[in-house]
Amino acid sequence: MPVLDVQHIEKHFGATRVLEDISFSLEQGQALAIIGSSGSGKTTLLRCLNFLETPNQGKILVNGEALFDADDPATQREAEVRKKRLHFGLVFQSFNLFPQYTALENVTLAGELLAKERPDFKQNKKAILEEIRIQGQALLERMGLADRAGHYPHQLSGGQQQRVAIARALALQPDILCFDEPTSALDPELTGEVLKVIRSLAEQKTTMIIVTHEMAFARDVADQVIFMDGGVIVEQGPARQVIENPREERTRQFLSRYSEN
Repeated sequence: MPVLDVQHIEKHFGATRVLEDISFSLEQGQALAIIGSSGSGKTTLLRCLNFLETPNQGKILVNGEALFDADDPATQREAEVRKKRLHFGLVFQSFNLFPQYTALENVTLAGELLAKERPDFKQNKKAILEEIRIQGQALLERMGLADRAGHYPHQLSGGQQQRVAIARALALQPDILCFDEPTSALDPELTGEVLKVIRSLAEQKTTMIIVTHEMAFARDVADQVIFMDGGVIVEQGPARQVIENPREERTRQFLSRYSEN
């Protein structure tokens, strides 16, 4: 059973059809890269998976459970959607860290908010918060930022901020970690440090979806690649096959244009 099964997702904004009949699956421990030109629907697809947008049609299943079904209003209740977002960790293009919080506080904030809903929180508040702090510190250490836990975002480089954002996404132990162009806001010299972290996560068999314009990275790190154009999946398959020997003409044209830039 795949950890993620996306079935016939469509998303429209008025008369504009942004996603049409999007279907794919992802196995536990796989990394999927999604490539395509600006406006092809890549980010909208991630936002649908994270329930930041509501699809007009289709289903989204995680571990066999229907988290979203356009034909079942019960799966679209806001209280349920909030819980379902926990299945996905999302790393944005522009970091989206809270400037008033330290790196460690950014990582632990969501866990602390959720902990307050636990029936035993008042009784065990100190121990619960200490456990969350220890886990957050361990994640920062995993990102190579153990000595930056007390720093605020403005005291960190762009690459360090993005690594804090990755730690924050991992903190709630999502089933699937999603990246939306994670290096697009970085200077070239900082891109490598973020890609190194994502490569390490792939080696550790973290289940991931990566929207990226880094073709060589996608080829070498992803298990599968999807090429999108005009809101549809044009081609999908093993990473090296799609990037080095694409079957579809639109894929070949995109990769050819990209290699020229």
